[in-house]
Amino acid sequence: MLSREQRTPFSEWWWTIDRMQLLALCILIMCGVILSLAASPSVATRIGLDPFHFFNRHVLFLLPSFTVMIGVSFLSPRQIRRSALIVLAISVFLIVVTLLFGAEVKGARRWITILGVNIQASEAAKPAFVVVVAWLFSESARRPEMPANSMALAALLTLVTLLVMEPDFGQTMLVLMVWGALFFIAGMRMIWVFGLAGVGGAGLFGAYLLVPHVAARIKRFMDPASGDTFQVDTAMDSFLHGGWFGVGPGEGTVKRILPDSHTDFVFAVAAEEFGILLCLALAGLFAFIVIRTLTRAYANEDLFSRFAASGLAIMFGIQAAINISVNLHLIPAKGMTLPFISYGGSSMVSLAYGVGMMLALTRQRPSTEMASIGEANSAQAYA
Repeated sequence: MLSREQRTPFSEWWWTIDRMQLLALCILIMCGVILSLAASPSVATRIGLDPFHFFNRHVLFLLPSFTVMIGVSFLSPRQIRRSALIVLAISVFLIVVTLLFGAEVKGARRWITILGVNIQASEAAKPAFVVVVAWLFSESARRPEMPANSMALAALLTLVTLLVMEPDFGQTMLVLMVWGALFFIAGMRMIWVFGLAGVGGAGLFGAYLLVPHVAARIKRFMDPASGDTFQVDTAMDSFLHGGWFGVGPGEGTVKRILPDSHTDFVFAVAAEEFGILLCLALAGLFAFIVIRTLTRAYANEDLFSRFAASGLAIMFGIQAAINISVNLHLIPAKGMTLPFISYGGSSMVSLAYGVGMMLALTRQRPSTEMASIGEANSAQAYA
């Protein structure tokens, strides 16, 4: 057992980390492994690959992802700010390169291949963007003379413009919602929040008028008879077939014809094989992680840590809610992974980076006032 009196980096990390939150994340990761084994073989077989192709790659991506999550959780808030700024700059550069040289898939340029690895730079940009914006909002509260809000707005417009150019409207809406939430948490006037919501709504309406595939998805959602709804209908069949307790591991049949069962619709596979009760447990696990992070964030006196941890938790929760809502046909379909459950290397590593920063920012650190008292007492003791 580690003693609280030990002063090693690992012992200090262990006694200050939120171990309940860490345990919940580990359970979520293990659920992802199990559901990948359930969902991916049918897809791999259907497209002529080895049945365990996607499962093996999912486990392979877990190794660097878990390393990133634990490694980042050791960082201090200052180190997190610096790393986020560097990651955001690199990600924006890679998004520009993707727009120029990336392969076009289904009318979008979102992926670029570097050293044989497919990278979606927008995934890494999201958590870094949240942390940078949180720092700007905290600086605006601490130093009103600094044009931090204008800089945060400029960062938002830059990233949103690049995402729209790909185009990736799902990620765009996620970034806008998280930015608006941070704007509200930072104590800005409600009129600006409503203004941002209006701009987002106008942008969505513009996409509906100008982008054919966005209009098609919304029309299919409003009127299923207007187009192909095979994937969503099949996902709903999975819930009906599984019932409360599921048909059993490996016994699912609907998943065999579900095209994206290992990515966007893995939640439907969980419903078929393990039942609605497991789906409710997964949703509860996501809710626990978000609420636990928000609770610890608001107990933190440091504005940057509070804003950044809250923003990362909100982004994590919204992404999970969007994926689950698509599976339940509550919102139009969009390509959004279920955190740590869906297959995807870029998504998994980026999520690990984000939750690693969440863990680091919610560690129990002495407040500034207590630290100053401690330093003063130490100075008196040595005098």
